Amino acid sequence: MSAPELTPPQSSPPEAAAPFGAHVLADAAARACDIKAATGAVPCASAVPDPPAPSVPAQPDPTPDVDLARILRGPSGLGTLGLRLGPREEPPAAPEPPAAEGKAIPGLYHHPVPEPDPARVEEVSRRIKSWALDEVSLYPDDWEEQFDGFSVGRYMVGCHPDAPTIDHLMIATRLMVAENALDDCYCEDHGGSPVGLGGRLLLAHTALDPLYTTAEYQPQWADSLYADAPRRAYRSAMEYFVQTASPAQSDRFRHDMARLHLGYLAEAAWSQEDHVPEVWEYLAMRQFNNFRPCPTITDTVGGYELPADLQARPDVQKVIALAGNATTIVNDLYSYTKELDAPGRHLNLPVVIAEREGLSDRDAYLKSVEVHNDLMHDFETEAAAVAAACPVPNVQRFLRGVAAWVDGNHHWHRTNTYRYSLPDFW
Repeated sequence: MSAPELTPPQSSPPEAAAPFGAHVLADAAARACDIKAATGAVPCASAVPDPPAPSVPAQPDPTPDVDLARILRGPSGLGTLGLRLGPREEPPAAPEPPAAEGKAIPGLYHHPVPEPDPARVEEVSRRIKSWALDEVSLYPDDWEEQFDGFSVGRYMVGCHPDAPTIDHLMIATRLMVAENALDDCYCEDHGGSPVGLGGRLLLAHTALDPLYTTAEYQPQWADSLYADAPRRAYRSAMEYFVQTASPAQSDRFRHDMARLHLGYLAEAAWSQEDHVPEVWEYLAMRQFNNFRPCPTITDTVGGYELPADLQARPDVQKVIALAGNATTIVNDLYSYTKELDAPGRHLNLPVVIAEREGLSDRDAYLKSVEVHNDLMHDFETEAAAVAAACPVPNVQRFLRGVAAWVDGNHHWHRTNTYRYSLPDFW
Protein backbone atom coordinates (compact mmCIF):
# COMPACT_ATOMS: atom_id res chain seq x y z
CA MET A 1 0.00 0.00 0.00
CA SER A 2 1.25 3.45 -0.82
CA ALA A 3 2.07 5.74 2.05
CA PRO A 4 -0.69 8.18 3.05
CA GLU A 5 -0.54 11.40 1.13
CA LEU A 6 1.05 14.51 2.56
CA THR A 7 -1.49 17.24 3.03
CA PRO A 8 -0.93 20.34 0.89
CA PRO A 9 -1.94 23.82 2.00
CA GLN A 10 -5.72 23.95 2.11
CA SER A 11 -8.60 26.08 3.16
CA SER A 12 -9.92 25.94 6.70
CA PRO A 13 -13.11 24.03 7.54
CA PRO A 14 -16.25 26.12 7.10
CA GLU A 15 -16.88 28.47 9.99
CA ALA A 16 -20.32 26.94 10.39
CA ALA A 17 -18.66 23.81 11.78
CA ALA A 18 -17.17 25.64 14.78
CA PRO A 19 -17.93 24.18 18.20
CA PHE A 20 -20.60 25.34 20.59
CA GLY A 21 -19.72 28.61 22.32
CA ALA A 22 -18.33 28.11 25.80
CA HIS A 23 -21.34 29.88 27.27
CA VAL A 24 -23.69 27.31 25.75
CA LEU A 25 -21.78 24.40 27.23
CA ALA A 26 -21.53 26.08 30.62
CA ASP A 27 -25.22 26.89 30.76
CA ALA A 28 -26.12 23.42 29.50
CA ALA A 29 -24.04 21.85 32.24
CA ALA A 30 -25.57 24.06 34.91
CA ARG A 31 -29.09 23.24 33.77
CA ALA A 32 -28.50 19.56 32.91
CA CYS A 33 -30.30 18.34 36.01
CA ASP A 34 -33.36 20.47 35.31
CA ILE A 35 -33.48 19.44 31.67
CA LYS A 36 -32.87 15.80 32.63
CA ALA A 37 -36.04 15.90 34.69
CA ALA A 38 -37.97 17.19 31.67
CA THR A 39 -36.47 14.77 29.14
CA GLY A 40 -35.89 11.65 31.23
CA ALA A 41 -32.24 11.56 30.14
CA VAL A 42 -29.71 9.33 31.87
CA PRO A 43 -26.96 11.34 33.61
CA CYS A 44 -23.49 11.09 32.16
CA ALA A 45 -21.42 8.58 34.09
CA SER A 46 -18.08 9.39 32.50
CA ALA A 47 -16.55 12.78 31.92
CA VAL A 48 -13.50 12.34 29.75
CA PRO A 49 -11.92 15.63 28.64
CA ASP A 50 -11.91 16.25 24.91
CA PRO A 51 -8.51 16.69 23.27
CA PRO A 52 -8.08 20.06 21.61
CA ALA A 53 -9.79 20.16 18.23
CA PRO A 54 -7.05 20.72 15.64
CA SER A 55 -7.36 23.50 13.10
CA VAL A 56 -10.97 24.31 13.95
CA PRO A 57 -11.36 27.99 14.82
CA ALA A 58 -13.47 28.82 17.84
CA GLN A 59 -16.28 31.31 17.55
CA PRO A 60 -16.14 34.42 19.75
CA ASP A 61 -18.52 34.33 22.67
CA PRO A 62 -21.65 36.42 22.22
CA THR A 63 -23.08 38.35 25.13
CA PRO A 64 -22.92 36.12 28.21
CA ASP A 65 -26.43 36.95 29.37
CA VAL A 66 -28.17 34.03 27.64
CA ASP A 67 -31.59 33.07 28.99
CA LEU A 68 -33.01 29.56 29.37
CA ALA A 69 -35.19 29.89 26.29
CA ARG A 70 -32.07 30.42 24.15
CA ILE A 71 -30.42 27.34 25.65
CA LEU A 72 -33.48 25.19 25.11
CA ARG A 73 -33.79 26.42 21.55
CA GLY A 74 -30.23 25.22 20.91
CA PRO A 75 -27.34 26.43 18.77
CA SER A 76 -27.43 27.14 15.06
CA GLY A 77 -25.19 26.43 12.12
CA LEU A 78 -24.05 23.37 10.20
CA GLY A 79 -24.13 20.28 12.37
CA THR A 80 -25.90 22.00 15.26
CA LEU A 81 -29.29 22.60 13.72
CA GLY A 82 -30.22 19.04 14.58
CA LEU A 83 -29.53 19.47 18.30
CA ARG A 84 -32.06 20.87 20.74
CA LEU A 85 -31.69 20.95 24.52
CA GLY A 86 -35.42 20.80 25.07
CA PRO A 87 -38.68 19.81 23.35
CA ARG A 88 -38.60 20.36 19.61
CA GLU A 89 -40.43 23.25 18.01
CA GLU A 90 -41.16 23.26 14.29
CA PRO A 91 -38.90 25.92 12.76
CA PRO A 92 -40.10 28.07 9.90
CA ALA A 93 -39.08 26.72 6.52
CA ALA A 94 -35.62 28.02 5.63
CA PRO A 95 -34.74 28.87 2.04
CA GLU A 96 -32.41 26.52 0.23
CA PRO A 97 -28.94 27.85 -0.61
CA PRO A 98 -29.37 29.55 -3.99
CA ALA A 99 -26.19 28.14 -5.56
CA ALA A 100 -27.10 24.49 -5.11
CA GLU A 101 -28.78 22.39 -7.79
CA GLY A 102 -31.72 20.11 -7.23
CA LYS A 103 -35.03 20.42 -5.51
CA ALA A 104 -35.75 19.23 -1.99
CA ILE A 105 -38.62 16.77 -1.57
CA PRO A 106 -41.68 18.85 -0.65
CA GLY A 107 -42.56 18.42 3.02
CA LEU A 108 -39.30 16.63 3.90
CA TYR A 109 -37.95 17.83 7.25
CA HIS A 110 -34.33 18.85 6.76
CA HIS A 111 -31.80 21.61 7.41
CA PRO A 112 -30.28 23.51 4.49
CA VAL A 113 -26.50 23.72 4.68
CA PRO A 114 -23.81 25.76 2.90
CA GLU A 115 -22.26 24.41 -0.25
CA PRO A 116 -19.15 22.35 0.65
CA ASP A 117 -15.79 24.13 0.47
CA PRO A 118 -14.88 23.94 -3.25
CA ALA A 119 -11.13 23.82 -2.64
CA ARG A 120 -11.50 20.80 -0.40
CA VAL A 121 -13.98 19.18 -2.78
CA GLU A 122 -11.55 19.52 -5.69
CA GLU A 123 -8.62 18.05 -3.76
CA VAL A 124 -10.59 15.16 -2.27
CA SER A 125 -12.06 14.39 -5.71
CA ARG A 126 -8.58 14.33 -7.25
CA ARG A 127 -7.12 12.09 -4.57
CA ILE A 128 -9.99 9.62 -4.45
CA LYS A 129 -9.89 9.08 -8.20
CA SER A 130 -6.14 8.52 -8.06
CA TRP A 131 -6.64 6.00 -5.24
CA ALA A 132 -9.43 4.22 -7.09
CA LEU A 133 -7.46 3.91 -10.34
CA ASP A 134 -3.84 3.61 -9.26
CA GLU A 135 -3.98 1.83 -5.89
CA VAL A 136 -6.96 -0.54 -6.04
CA SER A 137 -7.96 -0.75 -9.74
CA LEU A 138 -11.53 -0.20 -8.64
CA TYR A 139 -13.38 0.11 -11.94
CA PRO A 140 -12.95 -0.32 -15.71
CA ASP A 141 -12.80 2.64 -18.05
CA ASP A 142 -16.49 2.49 -18.99
CA TRP A 143 -17.52 3.12 -15.35
CA GLU A 144 -15.63 6.40 -15.14
CA GLU A 145 -18.67 8.60 -15.81
CA GLN A 146 -20.60 6.91 -13.01
CA PHE A 147 -17.69 7.33 -10.62
CA ASP A 148 -17.43 11.02 -11.43
CA GLY A 149 -21.21 11.44 -11.25
CA PHE A 150 -21.27 10.06 -7.73
CA SER A 151 -19.50 13.28 -6.62
CA VAL A 152 -18.02 11.60 -3.58
CA GLY A 153 -15.76 14.57 -2.88
CA ARG A 154 -18.73 16.91 -2.43
CA TYR A 155 -20.45 14.21 -0.39
CA MET A 156 -17.71 13.69 2.18
CA VAL A 157 -16.64 17.33 2.48
CA GLY A 158 -20.26 18.27 3.11
CA CYS A 159 -20.74 15.53 5.70
CA HIS A 160 -17.53 16.19 7.66
CA PRO A 161 -17.19 19.98 7.98
CA ASP A 162 -14.93 19.73 11.05
CA ALA A 163 -12.29 17.46 9.46
CA PRO A 164 -8.97 19.18 10.25
CA THR A 165 -7.11 18.09 7.08
CA ILE A 166 -7.62 16.57 3.66
CA ASP A 167 -6.01 13.38 4.95
CA HIS A 168 -8.78 13.09 7.53
CA LEU A 169 -11.42 13.59 4.86
CA MET A 170 -9.79 10.88 2.75
CA ILE A 171 -10.29 8.37 5.58
CA ALA A 172 -14.05 8.68 5.17
CA THR A 173 -13.94 9.02 1.40
CA ARG A 174 -12.04 5.79 0.77
CA LEU A 175 -14.36 3.86 3.06
CA MET A 176 -17.44 5.33 1.38
CA VAL A 177 -16.16 4.40 -2.09
CA ALA A 178 -15.21 0.89 -0.94
CA GLU A 179 -18.62 0.30 0.64
CA ASN A 180 -20.35 1.55 -2.50
CA ALA A 181 -18.21 -0.67 -4.73
CA LEU A 182 -19.13 -3.73 -2.71
CA ASP A 183 -22.83 -2.85 -2.79
CA ASP A 184 -22.73 -2.37 -6.58
CA CYS A 185 -20.62 -5.43 -7.39
CA TYR A 186 -22.04 -7.88 -4.86
CA CYS A 187 -25.64 -6.74 -4.40
CA GLU A 188 -26.78 -4.30 -7.08
CA ASP A 189 -26.45 -3.31 -10.71
CA HIS A 190 -22.81 -4.14 -11.55
CA GLY A 191 -23.06 -7.90 -11.42
CA GLY A 192 -24.58 -8.25 -7.97
CA SER A 193 -26.85 -11.15 -7.04
CA PRO A 194 -28.48 -12.48 -3.86
CA VAL A 195 -27.24 -15.95 -4.80
CA GLY A 196 -24.07 -16.74 -2.88
CA LEU A 197 -23.97 -13.28 -1.31
CA GLY A 198 -23.21 -14.59 2.18
CA GLY A 199 -19.97 -16.21 1.12
CA ARG A 200 -18.80 -13.15 -0.80
CA LEU A 201 -19.61 -10.82 2.11
CA LEU A 202 -17.81 -13.03 4.60
CA LEU A 203 -14.63 -13.07 2.56
CA ALA A 204 -14.81 -9.32 1.97
CA HIS A 205 -15.37 -8.72 5.67
CA THR A 206 -12.02 -10.38 6.40
CA ALA A 207 -10.41 -7.41 4.66
CA LEU A 208 -11.74 -5.32 7.57
CA ASP A 209 -11.51 -7.91 10.34
CA PRO A 210 -8.42 -9.98 9.46
CA LEU A 211 -8.24 -13.74 9.48
CA TYR A 212 -5.83 -15.37 11.92
CA THR A 213 -5.19 -18.90 10.78
CA THR A 214 -2.34 -21.36 10.35
CA ALA A 215 0.89 -20.61 8.52
CA GLU A 216 -0.14 -23.00 5.75
CA TYR A 217 -3.34 -21.16 4.89
CA GLN A 218 -2.53 -17.55 5.81
CA PRO A 219 -0.87 -16.74 2.43
CA GLN A 220 -3.91 -18.00 0.51
CA TRP A 221 -6.17 -15.71 2.50
CA ALA A 222 -3.81 -12.76 2.02
CA ASP A 223 -3.79 -13.32 -1.75
CA SER A 224 -7.61 -13.45 -1.75
CA LEU A 225 -7.80 -9.83 -0.63
CA TYR A 226 -6.74 -8.80 -4.15
CA ALA A 227 -9.22 -11.10 -5.93
CA ASP A 228 -11.83 -8.49 -6.81
CA ALA A 229 -12.42 -4.74 -6.65
CA PRO A 230 -14.51 -4.71 -3.43
CA ARG A 231 -11.91 -6.68 -1.48
CA ARG A 232 -9.04 -4.59 -2.82
CA ALA A 233 -10.90 -1.41 -1.87
CA TYR A 234 -11.91 -2.70 1.58
CA ARG A 235 -8.34 -3.79 2.36
CA SER A 236 -6.73 -0.53 1.31
CA ALA A 237 -9.35 1.77 2.87
CA MET A 238 -9.15 -0.11 6.17
CA GLU A 239 -5.35 0.05 6.24
CA TYR A 240 -5.51 3.82 5.94
CA PHE A 241 -8.25 3.97 8.56
CA VAL A 242 -6.39 2.04 11.27
CA GLN A 243 -3.33 4.29 10.85
CA THR A 244 -5.40 7.15 12.28
CA ALA A 245 -8.10 5.45 14.35
CA SER A 246 -7.59 4.07 17.83
CA PRO A 247 -8.08 0.31 18.40
CA ALA A 248 -11.49 1.05 19.92
CA GLN A 249 -12.53 3.19 16.96
CA SER A 250 -11.36 0.50 14.54
CA ASP A 251 -13.30 -2.20 16.35
CA ARG A 252 -16.39 0.04 16.44
CA PHE A 253 -16.21 0.41 12.67
CA ARG A 254 -15.80 -3.35 12.14
CA HIS A 255 -18.86 -3.95 14.28
CA ASP A 256 -20.94 -1.46 12.31
CA MET A 257 -19.81 -2.99 9.02
CA ALA A 258 -20.91 -6.41 10.29
CA ARG A 259 -24.32 -4.83 10.98
CA LEU A 260 -24.37 -3.49 7.42
CA HIS A 261 -23.52 -6.88 5.93
CA LEU A 262 -26.24 -8.54 8.01
CA GLY A 263 -28.74 -6.10 6.52
CA TYR A 264 -27.52 -6.94 3.01
CA LEU A 265 -28.16 -10.62 3.72
CA ALA A 266 -31.72 -10.03 4.96
CA GLU A 267 -32.60 -8.06 1.84
CA ALA A 268 -31.00 -10.72 -0.35
CA ALA A 269 -33.01 -13.47 1.34
CA TRP A 270 -36.25 -11.59 0.70
CA SER A 271 -35.22 -11.11 -2.93
CA GLN A 272 -34.59 -14.81 -3.41
CA GLU A 273 -38.00 -15.60 -1.90
CA ASP A 274 -39.72 -12.79 -3.84
CA HIS A 275 -41.01 -11.65 -0.45
CA VAL A 276 -42.20 -8.15 0.39
CA PRO A 277 -41.73 -7.67 4.15
CA GLU A 278 -44.14 -5.93 6.45
CA VAL A 279 -43.34 -2.24 6.86
CA TRP A 280 -41.94 -2.73 10.36
CA GLU A 281 -39.81 -5.64 9.09
CA TYR A 282 -38.45 -3.50 6.30
CA LEU A 283 -37.57 -0.75 8.77
CA ALA A 284 -35.82 -3.34 10.95
CA MET A 285 -33.72 -4.43 7.96
CA ARG A 286 -32.97 -0.79 7.19
CA GLN A 287 -31.60 -0.25 10.69
CA PHE A 288 -28.82 -2.63 9.67
CA ASN A 289 -28.58 -2.02 5.92
CA ASN A 290 -28.03 1.70 6.31
CA PHE A 291 -25.51 4.52 6.51
CA ARG A 292 -24.56 3.90 10.14
CA PRO A 293 -20.85 3.13 9.49
CA CYS A 294 -20.44 6.62 8.01
CA PRO A 295 -21.56 8.96 10.82
CA THR A 296 -20.21 6.64 13.51
CA ILE A 297 -16.62 7.46 12.43
CA THR A 298 -17.18 11.22 12.66
CA ASP A 299 -14.77 11.46 15.59
CA THR A 300 -11.96 9.69 13.73
CA VAL A 301 -12.48 11.97 10.74
CA GLY A 302 -12.62 14.95 13.10
CA GLY A 303 -9.25 14.06 14.64
CA TYR A 304 -10.45 13.19 18.15
CA GLU A 305 -12.02 10.22 19.93
CA LEU A 306 -15.32 9.61 21.67
CA PRO A 307 -14.21 7.08 24.31
CA ALA A 308 -15.69 3.60 24.09
CA ASP A 309 -17.59 3.84 27.38
CA LEU A 310 -19.37 6.97 26.21
CA GLN A 311 -19.96 5.73 22.67
CA ALA A 312 -21.48 2.51 24.05
CA ARG A 313 -24.04 4.30 26.23
CA PRO A 314 -27.55 3.13 25.20
CA ASP A 315 -28.72 6.70 24.67
CA VAL A 316 -25.76 7.47 22.39
CA GLN A 317 -26.36 4.23 20.51
CA LYS A 318 -29.99 5.22 20.02
CA VAL A 319 -28.97 8.57 18.58
CA ILE A 320 -26.57 6.88 16.13
CA ALA A 321 -29.21 4.34 15.10
CA LEU A 322 -31.83 7.03 14.50
CA ALA A 323 -29.38 9.08 12.45
CA GLY A 324 -28.61 6.05 10.30
CA ASN A 325 -32.30 5.25 9.89
CA ALA A 326 -33.31 8.77 8.90
CA THR A 327 -30.46 9.23 6.42
CA THR A 328 -31.19 5.88 4.80
CA ILE A 329 -34.86 6.74 4.25
CA VAL A 330 -33.59 9.92 2.57
CA ASN A 331 -31.82 7.58 0.14
CA ASP A 332 -35.01 5.57 -0.38
CA LEU A 333 -36.92 8.73 -1.25
CA TYR A 334 -34.39 10.38 -3.56
CA SER A 335 -33.48 7.13 -5.35
CA TYR A 336 -37.13 6.07 -5.79
CA THR A 337 -37.45 6.89 -9.50
CA LYS A 338 -33.93 5.57 -10.22
CA GLU A 339 -34.84 2.22 -8.69
CA LEU A 340 -38.20 2.06 -10.46
CA ASP A 341 -36.36 2.38 -13.78
CA ALA A 342 -33.92 -0.43 -12.90
CA PRO A 343 -34.64 -4.07 -13.80
CA GLY A 344 -36.52 -6.16 -11.25
CA ARG A 345 -38.22 -5.02 -8.08
CA HIS A 346 -36.15 -2.95 -5.69
CA LEU A 347 -37.34 -2.79 -2.12
CA ASN A 348 -37.60 0.72 -0.75
CA LEU A 349 -39.94 2.22 1.81
CA PRO A 350 -42.54 3.62 -0.64
CA VAL A 351 -42.72 0.30 -2.50
CA VAL A 352 -43.17 -1.67 0.73
CA ILE A 353 -45.82 0.71 2.10
CA ALA A 354 -47.75 0.63 -1.19
CA GLU A 355 -47.71 -3.17 -1.24
CA ARG A 356 -48.42 -3.85 2.42
CA GLU A 357 -50.85 -1.03 3.20
CA GLY A 358 -52.70 -0.96 -0.11
CA LEU A 359 -51.86 2.66 -0.92
CA SER A 360 -51.29 4.31 -4.27
CA ASP A 361 -47.69 4.98 -5.28
CA ARG A 362 -48.17 8.66 -4.51
CA ASP A 363 -49.75 8.13 -1.09
CA ALA A 364 -47.13 5.55 -0.16
CA TYR A 365 -44.37 7.96 -1.10
CA LEU A 366 -45.93 10.79 0.91
CA LYS A 367 -46.35 8.48 3.89
CA SER A 368 -42.66 7.57 3.59
CA VAL A 369 -41.85 11.27 3.88
CA GLU A 370 -43.81 11.30 7.15
CA VAL A 371 -41.87 8.27 8.40
CA HIS A 372 -38.62 10.06 7.64
CA ASN A 373 -39.80 13.19 9.42
CA ASP A 374 -40.76 11.20 12.51
CA LEU A 375 -37.31 9.59 12.56
CA MET A 376 -35.64 12.98 12.22
CA HIS A 377 -37.69 14.44 15.05
CA ASP A 378 -36.86 11.46 17.25
CA PHE A 379 -33.17 11.81 16.36
CA GLU A 380 -33.16 15.47 17.37
CA THR A 381 -35.08 14.84 20.58
CA GLU A 382 -32.78 11.99 21.64
CA ALA A 383 -29.64 13.92 20.69
CA ALA A 384 -30.86 16.86 22.77
CA ALA A 385 -31.44 14.58 25.75
CA VAL A 386 -27.90 13.19 25.50
CA ALA A 387 -26.45 16.69 25.10
CA ALA A 388 -28.26 17.80 28.26
CA ALA A 389 -27.45 14.70 30.28
CA CYS A 390 -23.79 14.50 29.28
CA PRO A 391 -22.36 18.00 28.74
CA VAL A 392 -18.85 16.67 28.06
CA PRO A 393 -17.02 18.43 25.20
CA ASN A 394 -16.21 15.34 23.14
CA VAL A 395 -19.79 14.02 23.51
CA GLN A 396 -21.13 17.38 22.38
CA ARG A 397 -18.74 17.44 19.44
CA PHE A 398 -19.64 13.89 18.44
CA LEU A 399 -23.36 14.77 18.47
CA ARG A 400 -22.64 17.80 16.31
CA GLY A 401 -20.64 15.60 13.94
CA VAL A 402 -23.48 13.11 13.58
CA ALA A 403 -25.96 15.95 13.00
CA ALA A 404 -23.62 17.44 10.38
CA TRP A 405 -23.50 14.08 8.63
CA VAL A 406 -27.31 13.88 8.60
CA ASP A 407 -27.58 17.36 7.08
CA GLY A 408 -24.73 16.83 4.61
CA ASN A 409 -26.21 13.52 3.47
CA HIS A 410 -29.49 15.20 2.58
CA HIS A 411 -27.68 18.02 0.80
CA TRP A 412 -25.75 15.58 -1.38
CA HIS A 413 -28.87 13.59 -2.28
CA ARG A 414 -30.80 16.73 -3.10
CA THR A 415 -28.09 18.27 -5.26
CA ASN A 416 -26.86 15.14 -7.06
CA THR A 417 -29.06 15.52 -10.12
CA TYR A 418 -26.80 13.15 -12.07
CA ARG A 419 -28.10 10.26 -9.96
CA TYR A 420 -31.47 11.36 -8.63
CA SER A 421 -34.73 12.93 -9.75
CA LEU A 422 -38.04 13.29 -7.94
CA PRO A 423 -41.32 11.61 -8.87
CA ASP A 424 -44.14 13.80 -10.18
CA PHE A 425 -46.33 13.56 -7.07
CA TRP A 426 -46.92 17.25 -6.33
